[in-house]
Parts: sequence; structure tokens; C-alpha cells
Amino acid sequence: MANVSTVGDAKAAPMTGEQKKVIFASSLGTVFEWYDFYLYGSLAIYIGATFFSQYPETTRNIFALLAFAAGFLVRPFGALVFGRLGDLVGRKYTFLVTILIMGVSTFVVGLLPGAATIGIAAPIILIILRMLQGLALGGEYGGAATYVAEHAPQGRRGYFTSWIQTTATLGLFLSLVVILAVQFIVGKEAFAEWGWRIPFLLSVVLLGVSVWIRLKMNESPAFKKMKEEGKGSKAPLTEAFGQWRNAKIALLALFGAVVGQAVVWYSGQFYALFFLTGVLKVDGQSANIMVACSLLIGTGFFVFFGWLSDKVGRKPIIMAGLLLAMLTYFPLFKALTWAGNPALAEAQATIRATVTAAPGDCKFQFNPTGTAKFTTSCDIATSFLTRNSVPYDVVTTAPAGTPATVKIGEQTITSYDAIAAGDQAKALDGAFQKQTNIALHDAGYPLVRGAAKVPDSKLDAFVAANPELALDATAIRAGEKATTPVADLVTAKLLTAEEAAGATEMDVYTIANGGAFTMVADPANVNWIGTIAVLTVLVIYVTMVYGPIAALLVELFPTRIRYTGMSLPYHIGNGWFGGLLPATAFAMSAAQGDIYYGLWYPIVFAGITLVIGLLFLPETKDRDIHAMD
Repeated sequence: MANVSTVGDAKAAPMTGEQKKVIFASSLGTVFEWYDFYLYGSLAIYIGATFFSQYPETTRNIFALLAFAAGFLVRPFGALVFGRLGDLVGRKYTFLVTILIMGVSTFVVGLLPGAATIGIAAPIILIILRMLQGLALGGEYGGAATYVAEHAPQGRRGYFTSWIQTTATLGLFLSLVVILAVQFIVGKEAFAEWGWRIPFLLSVVLLGVSVWIRLKMNESPAFKKMKEEGKGSKAPLTEAFGQWRNAKIALLALFGAVVGQAVVWYSGQFYALFFLTGVLKVDGQSANIMVACSLLIGTGFFVFFGWLSDKVGRKPIIMAGLLLAMLTYFPLFKALTWAGNPALAEAQATIRATVTAAPGDCKFQFNPTGTAKFTTSCDIATSFLTRNSVPYDVVTTAPAGTPATVKIGEQTITSYDAIAAGDQAKALDGAFQKQTNIALHDAGYPLVRGAAKVPDSKLDAFVAANPELALDATAIRAGEKATTPVADLVTAKLLTAEEAAGATEMDVYTIANGGAFTMVADPANVNWIGTIAVLTVLVIYVTMVYGPIAALLVELFPTRIRYTGMSLPYHIGNGWFGGLLPATAFAMSAAQGDIYYGLWYPIVFAGITLVIGLLFLPETKDRDIHAMD
């Protein structure tokens, strides 16, 4: 690196009005960009229903993959595009461009007609907008962090840039609050139909305020000084990554700091939410409220650890956060299980399933877009158990060509191969799921069975297929019924046109406890205080690794390539290593039949970063970034 000078502890001067304005403008814009980014993920189910659901499965899968790529994989390319621009033309104008791209793209999502109106153009336009969002986000963070750091006085960069670090959490918090508020105001049905668009449309207000404030800001003093002295880089990408002296700094930043920070961040904020809803089966609204509470409690620690890093250094705090996460993730997530769904935790502690399959029948279930279909009998069995948070062991001793079996307590259920089953796959799947659910329910798992709507022409078959309910078809027909147009039954997929046999309306019976099984967390037994306490500890770990890292990254690179140099490792670490965490951790858990096994993903990468960081990462808090060129 070029001439790096260090200074002793600088006396902290009071923050000036201009400095406060710089932090506020940068932070507000970045909060807004994260708010936009999180909306897509939080509202994916409604977006999918509006833009994707009417297309064939292969087409839906392609769109889902593209949306996933835009959300995470595209961000490093945005870092390259806008990082280069920021080092060539300036910090202020570059992140003014990024916020406009993000804001307009988000607002248009709220106005975009669905596939039912404009056909295949709707999902294509949506993916283009999502790609633009990912590119813009790739350029925003580096610009905001660099801009604030270059305005910060010596000895206070950790504190100043820590406000930028709060923005991702505040953006997530804001998106959750707005979504919950709109759901409460318009109701869940209206929200699913059209209300999900409102949070996207509201973003135009934030966009207007953010652009207005940023237009009033001046260029960073470090960039202006560099330009005046003619020291700017003519090829920031080549200089940052094509010259080994700078490229090795980028690699060290990535593997000695950002990768570990990313996996701890995603574990504490995103995987924890997925774990609550997807694994522990806490209802989505309650989980969002609990996560929002933990974010509200923990967010101030971003600023605290940023301030502390100006006193003791960036490296000790980040490394301590990594070490704490490595040592405590297993007990913390187990505590989260006992607090969030104690009935499930008790059942898991006493009953494990055993899957017996032929060698080679079980595959690694990596499914980042949530659209993969598993076809072997073992994969069908293990994916079902994983979705229902049931621990299991796999024994590959079955003869080749035989379907896998699942043993739960004293009951054994035979799975099926979807390809070999052909047209019978749907019926076999229904039978497998029902038998497995009954066995799990009998073993003590917290399953509830909903009501079933049964048309009269299918009642006798339904009674015969559910002997455990001890139903009497004659008594049911003599009881309450609803006469319903056949067209409505066909639309609801309760009946086919062939099964209607020319009838125009038909009686429909509601059979209590005759419908689908659902694994649930009983709201009355959820320990809210315990759950929020565990989530808050996870958030505090996030603040330890994330609070000081903006200052660290800024201080690693000289002014002439700072925007470019810091942006790429940040977004590779967070977009790829962090973004792939939920899908990879889930696949690892599925492979081992253990809901906690996926935690090895963040623990291993945090460990790699801890070792590299301790051995090779320099302490940067005393560097004078204005003398690095």
C-alpha cells in the first residue's frame, strides 16, 4: 500500500452541524435502499402469486432463479460498476445515481400490472427491475461508507461510520413495520390481493426526501483534495484488482473480515427469522414482531461498538464477535427452540425418525430458490421430515430398487419414487404425508389437522379413506351442508368437471379434523420474552462484527481506489457467502436430519475469518486516510 501514516489517539471534537448532515443524508438514503431491498423478500409470496404462479413449473423456476440472482449474485457487479464510477467522478454523484435507480425501480414494482393483465411481460419487467435494485445496492453501501468516512475527523471514523451500519437493520425494521401496519389497516385478504403494493408505493416519499437532502451535500474533502492534486486513478478496476499490492488487500478484507461478518450478520437477522417461521413454525406475524423487537433493542449497539472501535481498535471487536458466535450458536438456537416451540422441542428430544433407503437414493437437497422438486423415495421422505422439523437418521441398508421407509416410534411408512409412480404420484404423496403426519401426531409432535371441504359426490370415498375419523356418511348428509355452484368447486379444485357429471350445483360438507395437517407453534406456549432475549443476543453479535467494519474497509484502501476496493469484497462476502447461508444451512440440516446441523456453515466460515484475521489483518484505527495516496 502507498504511504500509510499513523497517528495517536486524536482528541474527539464535538460533531459539527455539517458532519451531522453528512451522516443523516447518507444514512437516510441507505435505510431507504435497504427498505426497498427487503420488501421484495418479505413480500415474495404475493409477488409470486401476481407475476409467476400462472406459468408452467419450469418457467416459474427460471423466474425464481433470476430473482434470487438479482437479490444476491448481482450485487458485486454493482460494486464494480458504481465503485469505478465513484472513484472517477466522485462519491456524491455516484450514490445519488444509485438511490434514484433503487427508488424508481421499487416504485414501479408497486404499479406494475400482473401477468393476468400484460402476460409474460410482467415477470420479465419485474426481473429487470429487481436486477437494477441489486446493481444499485451494490454501489450504494460503498459510496455511503466512503463518503461518511472521508468527512469524519481522525480518531472518530468508527463512530461516524457506525451510523451507516445501522441502516441495514433499520431498513429491515422499517419494512417489517410498514408491512405489519398495512396488513392491519387493510386486512389480510385485501393485502394479499392488492395491499402488498402499498409498501412499494410509499417508498416514493422516502426517495424524494433522500434525493433532496443528497443534492444539498458537498463532495467529500478527501476526493476533492485528490482531484485537485491530480492523483486520481484513471483505471480504478485495474489498479484495485489488477495490481497485486492492492488485490491482496481486497482478498484479505474478504477472507480476514467480511466473510465472517457476513455469516454472523445473516445468521443473526435473516436465518434467525427463517428458523422461527420455517423450522419452529411460529406464525409469520408473531415472528416478525419478535425480530422487530430484538432489532429495536439491539440497534444502538452498532453505534456503541463503532465508538468503542475508535478506542480499542476495529480488529479486537470484530474477532471477539466471531469467536462468541462460534462458541454459542448451538446453545442459543437450541434455547430459541425451547422458547419458540416448547412442544416441538420436547418431541424432538424424545422421538427421532429413521429413514431406511437404498444406497445412492439420498441426495444433497440444495434448493436456494425454493422451487426444486425431489423425486427419489429417500429425498421425498427426508425433505418432508425436514420441512416439518423432525430429526432423523438415514440408514442405507435397503436393497437396491426398493422405496425408502420411515419409522416413527412403532409405525413404519413406505415412501415412493415420483418418477416411477407416474400418474399415481399425487395420490401416493397424499397417502405418504397423511400416514407420516398421523404417526408424528401420535408420537407427540405439535400437529393440528384442519377442516376438509368435501363435495357430496366424493363423500363416500372420503369416509372410506379416513377410517381413523370414524365417520358416518349418512349422518354427515343429514347434518349441515352448503349448496355450492359446481363452477366454484372446480375453481377451488375441490372437484373436476368430469366428477361433476353435468351437475350445476352440489352439496358440500365441512368435516372437522379431516383436512391437511400443519406443524404449529401454539401461540399460548410461545415464550415471547425468552425468544426476544435470544434474538437480541444474536443481534448484538451482529453489531460487534458489523459496527466497526465500514471504518476498517475504508482504512484499508487509498483514496484513489477506495470506493472500488472496499465495495467488491463487501458485496462478495455479504451477497454470496451471506446470501447463500439460509439455503445452504437448510440443505445441510436436511442431509443430516438435524435442524441445528446447518449452523456449522456460519461457524466454519466465522472460524476461517477468525484465523486469517488474527494472523494477517492489520489494525487500522490510527491510519490517516488523507495521507494514504
